[in-house]
Amino acid sequence: MGKSVILHLVFGVLAVLGLSLVNAEDPYLYFTWTVTYGTRSILGIPQQYDPIPYANPDGDFTLLVGDWFNTNHKTLQQSLDAGNPLPFPDGILINGQTQTSFSGDQGKTYMFRISNVGLSTSFNFRIQGHKMKLVEVEGSHVIQNLYDSLDVHVGQSITILVTLDQPPKDYYIVASTRFTKTVLTATAVLHYTNSNAPVSGPIPAAPVNQFDWSMDQARTYRWNLTSNAARPNPQGSFHYGQITPTKTFVFANSASSINGKLRYAVNDVSYINPDTPLKLADHFNIPGVFSTNSISAVPSGRAATVAASVMPSSLHDFIEVVFQNNENTMQAWHLDGYDFWVVGFGSGQWTPDSRKSYNLVDALTRHTTQVYPNSWTAILVSLDNQGMWNMRSALWDRQYLGQQFYLRVWDPVRSLANEYDIPNNVLLCGKAARRIP
Repeated sequence: MGKSVILHLVFGVLAVLGLSLVNAEDPYLYFTWTVTYGTRSILGIPQQYDPIPYANPDGDFTLLVGDWFNTNHKTLQQSLDAGNPLPFPDGILINGQTQTSFSGDQGKTYMFRISNVGLSTSFNFRIQGHKMKLVEVEGSHVIQNLYDSLDVHVGQSITILVTLDQPPKDYYIVASTRFTKTVLTATAVLHYTNSNAPVSGPIPAAPVNQFDWSMDQARTYRWNLTSNAARPNPQGSFHYGQITPTKTFVFANSASSINGKLRYAVNDVSYINPDTPLKLADHFNIPGVFSTNSISAVPSGRAATVAASVMPSSLHDFIEVVFQNNENTMQAWHLDGYDFWVVGFGSGQWTPDSRKSYNLVDALTRHTTQVYPNSWTAILVSLDNQGMWNMRSALWDRQYLGQQFYLRVWDPVRSLANEYDIPNNVLLCGKAARRIP
């Protein structure tokens, strides 16, 4: 009898405890928190960091500037397929419009992010009565110089700061084509919020000088080594000026007639897309899709041919690339998967002696560079990203008609640190259609 009482007593206590635990806290109870921020020095010393090298602007604007064709893209494509060059554009637009405006308060500073999104034409950018402070080029902070106007080539982006320090009125924002016989111009308006007058006076003129002026301006773009970027160090590729390149490539663009039609080529090879994507062919080791012997490391001097051209290279190579432009037209080159140091520009033919003019201290890093007519541009690239990467003309007509190739960055040792496995849901096509991922 005593045991029964004790058991009932134990169960009763457990029930009360369980109920108290379940109802221990009001489910609608809330707390008011006061959050404070401060410096946490886990190692005992406050950690250093590099701030953005300018004060936060009072606002920012994005300007997408590009040439415009009244002809639709399908008709332009058919014309290129027939062997015709791309016609001259019909106009130039800012943010897809012929007229637009940007407003700001007098005395404040604003950021303008400007990109050349056109097909084939460089432009010069300027703002009436205002100096422009260049602070970034394609994500790289640069030495902050002041400019009256800036050339922006196809595929490139710049960021400027503009202080509204003029009398309160409206001012022209101007983008006009460069290096063209017919100059196309687009205007927008910089509107002071306390403006008492509309835009007036002549549109500010573009630079009179052409290629030499533009090349000299490009040489003034220098990397800001004191801002939030990787520091130069003896072990890493950021100390680029003290690293001996493992390979040198010289890539010359050209226009040729192949089978009676206009084609553009690199080292006399005009790229054509194979029926199987290059990355799939490379992964499954499928023969007959591309050849790493189809394009030479220097201009060949032979008659132009077509091929799915792939240039072999090794992971962790540090390469020197020279873009040689022997034509009378402006060129622009882009490399997927990387940025690179633009170390030199020069007129005429590049020679090994041209290296004496390289900037090996604070050259700008970017992913698209211009090459002036009958001139060369030299870049240095640290190949730290394994894969099959497209190197191409940023001019869309030249890219479409073959001025491109692929850079195969390879390491025979398979490692997820270098490259992820192929996705299970990859779309298999061409000669890879029956393969298993």
